Amino acid sequence: MATDPIHQFQIAKWIPIEVGGVDLSFTNASAFMVATVAAASAFLFLSTSNRGLVPSRAQSVAEMAYEFIASMLRDSAGNHGMKFFPLVFSLFMFVFVANLLGLVPYFFTVTSQIIVTFALAMLVIGTVIVYGFMKHGLGFLKLFVPSGVPAVVVPLVVAIEIVSFLSRPISLSVRLFANMLAGHITLKVFAGFVTSLSALGAVGVAGSILPLIMTVAITGLEFLVAFLQAYVFAVLTCMYLNDAVHPGH
Repeated sequence: MATDPIHQFQIAKWIPIEVGGVDLSFTNASAFMVATVAAASAFLFLSTSNRGLVPSRAQSVAEMAYEFIASMLRDSAGNHGMKFFPLVFSLFMFVFVANLLGLVPYFFTVTSQIIVTFALAMLVIGTVIVYGFMKHGLGFLKLFVPSGVPAVVVPLVVAIEIVSFLSRPISLSVRLFANMLAGHITLKVFAGFVTSLSALGAVGVAGSILPLIMTVAITGLEFLVAFLQAYVFAVLTCMYLNDAVHPGH
């Protein structure tokens, strides 16, 4: 069990709850999602509660995160897209903090669960669709008919655009899920080599040096991946929200 790379993704019921035949149990995934929200909220609150003209290190990090997402959203969707800033910032912080918590030994990585990443992706696409129709009515359908396309190929282009749009929640969720899953499995495999070889005596200990180096290197890489996957999720969210704000572009 200690070297099983898949065991770390197993959902465990901590508080069994069943209502009307529906399983609403509080699981380890639920607990770490709550912990993610609590950690992100606590950091932002504590870093800005005593903010000053000369920022502390924590305040500087919070302000950098704010400006980073705000600039990304303005560049992608314009000033009109800033109404979605709370959504994009919350998604970025949730994914980033969840990825970081997943790197702590014996902690659970909620972004390695496809149901979690798919729910986040559907929240983004649902917002795009609802706001698009509320703001533009049937004009939102211009999203599927790019301007300047010859009439003879419009049916083919529309079909391609519809398939592309429907595949967005799949690609958005699978990209995050697959990267976190693969990274943690690779890390666990190399760490398992270290423990297994170390049990073989002096020769095994010597042979475990290379897997140990790889484990340290992959751990460092995973910190970078934690940020990059949150960034990619946020920037794609901004691009999709731009379609809701400017469907004809």
